[in-house]
Amino acid sequence: MSSTLTAIIAQFLLSLLLLVVSVLTDDASTIPTQNMSHKERAELREESRDMFYHAYNAYMANAYPADELMPLSCKGRYRGVTPSRGDMDDILGNFSMTLVDTLDTLVLLGDFAEFEHAVKLVIRDVQFDSDIIVSVFETNIRMVGGLLSAHILAEYLQKQADVMHWYKGEMLEMARELGYRLLPAFNTTTGIPHARVNLRLGMKDPQLKKSRETCTACAGTILLEFAALSRLTGDPIFEVRAHAAMDALWKLRHRGSDLMGTVLNVHSGDWVRRDSGVGAGIDSYYEYLFKSYVLLGDDKYLARFNRHYNAVMKYVSEGPMLLDVLMHRPHAKSRNFMDSLLAFWPGLQVLSGDLKPAVQTHEMLYQVMQMHTLIPEAWTVDFQIHWGQHHLRPEFIESTYFLYRATGDHHYLQVGKRALKTLQQYAKVSCGYAAVNDVRTGKHEDRMDSFVLSETFKYLFLLFSEPQDLIINVDEFVFTTEAHLLPLSIAQLGNSTFSFRQSDEHNVLDFMRTCPSSNKLFPEKVRKPLRNFITGSCPRSTSGKRLSALDFQASNADHLRAVYDMGITMVSVGDRSQGKAKSQEEGEMGLQFMQEMLELTKMQSMNQLAQLQVRNDQDNSADIRLMAVAYALDDQSQDWTALMAGPSHFSPELVGEQFVEGHIVWARPPRACDEKLLNAENVSGKILVAERGDCTFVSKARLAQKAGAAALIVCDNVAGSSGETQPMFAMSGDGTDDVAIPVVFMYSLEFAKLSDAMQRRPQLRVRLMQMVEFKRWQLAKEAHQNETAAAAAAAVASASASASASASEAATMTTMPKKKPDKEL
Repeated sequence: MSSTLTAIIAQFLLSLLLLVVSVLTDDASTIPTQNMSHKERAELREESRDMFYHAYNAYMANAYPADELMPLSCKGRYRGVTPSRGDMDDILGNFSMTLVDTLDTLVLLGDFAEFEHAVKLVIRDVQFDSDIIVSVFETNIRMVGGLLSAHILAEYLQKQADVMHWYKGEMLEMARELGYRLLPAFNTTTGIPHARVNLRLGMKDPQLKKSRETCTACAGTILLEFAALSRLTGDPIFEVRAHAAMDALWKLRHRGSDLMGTVLNVHSGDWVRRDSGVGAGIDSYYEYLFKSYVLLGDDKYLARFNRHYNAVMKYVSEGPMLLDVLMHRPHAKSRNFMDSLLAFWPGLQVLSGDLKPAVQTHEMLYQVMQMHTLIPEAWTVDFQIHWGQHHLRPEFIESTYFLYRATGDHHYLQVGKRALKTLQQYAKVSCGYAAVNDVRTGKHEDRMDSFVLSETFKYLFLLFSEPQDLIINVDEFVFTTEAHLLPLSIAQLGNSTFSFRQSDEHNVLDFMRTCPSSNKLFPEKVRKPLRNFITGSCPRSTSGKRLSALDFQASNADHLRAVYDMGITMVSVGDRSQGKAKSQEEGEMGLQFMQEMLELTKMQSMNQLAQLQVRNDQDNSADIRLMAVAYALDDQSQDWTALMAGPSHFSPELVGEQFVEGHIVWARPPRACDEKLLNAENVSGKILVAERGDCTFVSKARLAQKAGAAALIVCDNVAGSSGETQPMFAMSGDGTDDVAIPVVFMYSLEFAKLSDAMQRRPQLRVRLMQMVEFKRWQLAKEAHQNETAAAAAAAVASASASASASASEAATMTTMPKKKPDKEL
C-alpha cells in the first residue's frame, strides 16, 4: 500500500472519529474553539515580548528618568514641567515611575542583564524627598509594590541564577522610606487614609488642609504592599495601619445590603457617593479583600469578601452585566453605563472559584471589544459608547489570562491574540504605544501609562507562555492589583509585634459559598447562549425575573416588549391595536402586573412624597432629604417648577415649611475660592451661585456667608451630570460648624435649566426648600383645582343660578386659598 493511500485512509478514519464524537456529544456546540498550535502560541509570545521592548526602549531612550513616556511627543512627562492635567497628575512624583513599575516584568521575560542595569539606575537616580503632592493609592501600588517585587526577585535571582551578588537590599530600604512618607495620610479620625499626601511635608501642605474625601478603592488597596513591607523589614507600623484602614472600611458597609459606596469622608466616615458596583472607585478593594486572605491567611478577609461577593451577585449582577446600584437602596440602579475597570472582575471570580459567571461576563466584554474594536472606557446598557477613550488598560487581558489558566480552553488564547493584534494595529506608534482618545475615530492621545509595561504586556506574555518558558513558578506568588509579584511565603514570615484579632462577627455561612469545579465546566457551553448577546439586537434581561409595576418605565423599550408579551398594549388616542399574551403564564403575569398598576395608582400621591426622602439606615445616621430650587415659570404665572438639589452636612437644614427666597446672582469668580468675591457688594441678601471645583464646598459657603448671601447653590462642573441618573449626596464639611446659611448642590443638567431661566429673567427669584414640601404643595394644589372644577360644574348645572353668577363663582373658586400667604408658593 502506498504512503499516499495510507495517509488518505488515516485522514478518513480521523474524520470519522471526529464525526462519531460529535454525534455522541449531547451538544455539538461544546466542541471547543480551534486549538492554537504550539508554534503559533510561541510566535505570539515572542510578539508580546517585542511589544514590551518597543515601548520599554522608547521610554528608556526618550523619557527616562521621567515618570512616563509621551509617545506622540516622544519625550518624558515630568510633574511641574509638562502641562498639568489636573488630578490625573497625582500619580506622578518625579520618581521614574514607569521604570520602577516595570522591573519585575523584565525578570519574567528572563532579561536578567537589563533587570540588573535597571535596578542600578533606580538605586542611583530615584529619590523621594520632593515637595510634590501624590496619590497615596497610586504611589503604593506602582512604586512601593514595584520596589518590593523587584527586591524579592533580586534576592531570588541571587540564589537561583547566581547573579546580582552585589545587591544588599537597597530597594527594600527605598520602599521603607517611601512607606514612611505615605504614613501621615493615615492620621485621620477613622484610620482611613487621605487620598493624597506631600512626599516631603506629609499632610502639612496648605493645599491638603481641606482634604476630606477618598474613594473606597483608594483606601482599601494598601494591605498587600504594606503587609509585605512590614514582614520584610520587621517594622510592624505599615501592616498595623493598613489593617486598621480595612477594618474601618468594613464597618462602613451598609448593614442591610452588605454593599459599599465609592466615595467617603475620611474623618466622619460619611458616604459622599453611595454608588455600589465593581468598577471605578471600588474595584481593587474587593480584589485586596480576597488576596489578603490568600497572601496572609487571615480568615476574616475571606469572610468579608464572601459577604460582599454575595451582595454583588445579588444586587449588581444582571446576567453577564454589572450595573451600579445604590448601596442603601440596592434595587435602584444608580447609573446606566459600565466602565472598563470592571473587566478585572471575571479574573477575581476565577481566583475565588466561581467560573460560570466569570465566563459570562468575559464573553460580554469580548463582544463589546468586537463591536467597538477596542473596549471603550465606558459603555451604556445597550452597549453604545459612553466614554470613548481606550487607555491600553490591562484588566480584560488579565481576566483572559486567568480564565485560560483555570479552564485550558484555547478560546481564551484566540481572544488574547485578537487583543494583541488590535493593539498592534491601533495603538502602536513609532515611539511606543499611545492611548486612543476615541475608539470611534482612532485618534491617539499623548499618553502611555506605566501599567502598559507593568501589566498589559506582562499578562499578554504570560497568556502565551508555557510554564517551562518562565524562570519562576507564578503559582507561588500573588499578583497585586498592579501585577507585582509577592510570594506566598510572606505569610510564613509573620510579625511578632502584630497579632491578628480573629473576629466573632462572622458565622460559618460566610465561609460556605460553593462554586463549580473547573474540571466539570466546559466554557463553550456557557458562552453559546451569549454568542449574540450584543450583536444584532438590544440586550434584554436574562435574569428571568418578572417585571413589576414598580419597576416599569414607559420609556424603556425592554419594558414595553415585556408588557406586550404579557398581553398588555400601551395605546395612544386612536390606537386600537392589541397585544396578545404568548402563553397562559404570560397572561397571568399580565393580570398581576395590572393589579399592581392599580394599587400603585391608588397610592401615587403617597409614593411621590415617600420617594423624595433618601434614608441612610447605616449606623443610625440622619436622613438625607432632597432639596428643591423652585421658581415661577414667568413673572405673571401662578405655576411653579422645582429642580432637584442635594443638601449639605455643614449648613442649617430647612425643615418643614421653612424656605429661603431671594434674587439669584453668579459669584465672581465663578468658583468662589478666592479670599474675596469681586462682586461682593451685589451679593448681600441674595442667593449666590458658585461652580464646583478648586476648593471645598464649605470654603465656598464661608465666602458666600462673608459676603452676606442668604444662601448658596453649588453647581456641578461635570458636563452631563444629572440627579436623574446619579445618586444625590450631602456635601461634606471639615468638622467646623460655622456656616449659618443654607447650601445646596445641583448637578449640571438640572442647573442648566435654572441657568436658562436666569438668562431669560435677570431678576429671577428662587426659593430653596425641601422637595417633599414642594411636592406636597403641588399635590394639594392639584386636589384643590379638581374640587374647584367639580364645584364649577355643579354650579353651571344649577337652574337657580344665573350664567354670569356662575361664571363669577367659578372664577372665585379657581383662586387658590392662601391660609399662610407668607409661606405659599
